[in-house]
Amino acid sequence: MTETFSTMLPLGTIAPDFKLLDIRSGEQVSLYDVQSSVATIIIFMCNHCPYVKHILPKLIEVVKIYQLKGISFTAISSNDVTRYPEDNPEAMKLAIKKYDFTFPYLYDETQAVARAYQAVCTPDFFVFDDKLACVYRGRFDDSTPGNGHPVTGRDLRQALDALLTGKPISAEQKPSLGCNIKWKEN
Repeated sequence: MTETFSTMLPLGTIAPDFKLLDIRSGEQVSLYDVQSSVATIIIFMCNHCPYVKHILPKLIEVVKIYQLKGISFTAISSNDVTRYPEDNPEAMKLAIKKYDFTFPYLYDETQAVARAYQAVCTPDFFVFDDKLACVYRGRFDDSTPGNGHPVTGRDLRQALDALLTGKPISAEQKPSLGCNIKWKEN
């Protein structure tokens, strides 16, 4: 594991389109299939990352709260499953069931989508408004494994609450910290 900070996609960037296999439904899903008229959240994550495991129960809780408010969530796993088989589609199915995912969990086999989003770590959060412009990117909150801070989802929740109430989202956003995406060897 290499501890990595997110690259912070420029605010205002339009979400890159994709078409990936949703392990949850077994169907191909595009950005426009998951787009919400309120906000669309794209989360790069994987099964084995201790940073993802650390926040996952609270993340599932936050997702369920904000889905009721019309916000769409989609997770994408882009890791090299040859070197990290615990992130393969079969293991993704187990995570979906264990944590009761209520959102698509997509498999980015070619890693092209992670590159298009400039995602480099897990977890990495991208919030897009109703026009698919990036309004937030960065961390869930300041909790990491072992730092003793409670997992609250505060940073992401503040951005979503501002979006829901029509208030500006602060441009002072902190990068996510997690495991580096496991890129395929060339």
